[in-house]
Amino acid sequence: MQPDTIEFRTSRGNLRLVADAYGDPQAQPVLLAHGGGQTRHAWGNTAREIAGEGFYAVALDLRGHGESDWAQDKDYHFSTYAQDVIDVVQALGRQPIAVGASLGGISSLTAHSMADHALLKALVLVDITPHMEAEGLQRIRDFMMQHAANGFATLEEAADFVASYTPNRKRSSNHEGLRKNLRLCDDGRYRWHWDPDFLDRRDRREQDGATIRVNFLEEAARGLQVPTLLVRGRISDLVSPESAQAFLQMVPHAEYVDIQDAGHMVAGDQNDIFSTAVLDFLRKLK
Repeated sequence: MQPDTIEFRTSRGNLRLVADAYGDPQAQPVLLAHGGGQTRHAWGNTAREIAGEGFYAVALDLRGHGESDWAQDKDYHFSTYAQDVIDVVQALGRQPIAVGASLGGISSLTAHSMADHALLKALVLVDITPHMEAEGLQRIRDFMMQHAANGFATLEEAADFVASYTPNRKRSSNHEGLRKNLRLCDDGRYRWHWDPDFLDRRDRREQDGATIRVNFLEEAARGLQVPTLLVRGRISDLVSPESAQAFLQMVPHAEYVDIQDAGHMVAGDQNDIFSTAVLDFLRKLK
């Protein structure tokens, strides 16, 4: 199944957001929002399976990522990502089921809380909760920034680097998927397909910003009344078992799946098992 490429516009900065859409546009929409440093292509296989179940799967490039516009004013606040989600939902014209990994999950949860109406029909959070492990966050940030400036000479070099970060994942000899997350620059080097400024958000540097964010996300979680699924990678270093249980206490009606042999990038580590878990949840919402 080949997707249609569609575009949205943001109310903050009038940025162009690019998405791949799979399936019947009249069907129940499922909005897939990737993690920080990823692109819409992270959802390719899962989006096709979702569309095959009769849903309209929309895999979005968040601002500053993939083919979506970079924010010239460097506005990559969490609240801005959330507003972008609200803008996309309004453009869709119907309540979607949101599936958000990491940054995409925070954005979706925050958007649902910010909206003055029930924005989402349901929410799937992929390896993200209000409580994130500091060491895991730092490891992800270090990984993303290590080659942000100079990039890679070849796709093979980039593949070696990714393999060093994901030793649990079987390495593929096909670099086509990796190519979609890189851009070939004028100097002949490959660089990540995201704006490095998104990692330098002002809210990250503000005093007590992390505490304020956690408190807000806790409140947003407790306010969830829509069907909710938390999917955790069992070897994730970002969401601990304790953090997952704390989330389930905040959202008692939430379902929970803990995927073996998957780290923070659950969909990439164990895509078949991940897709099955999400599809099982979606089928209950038909």
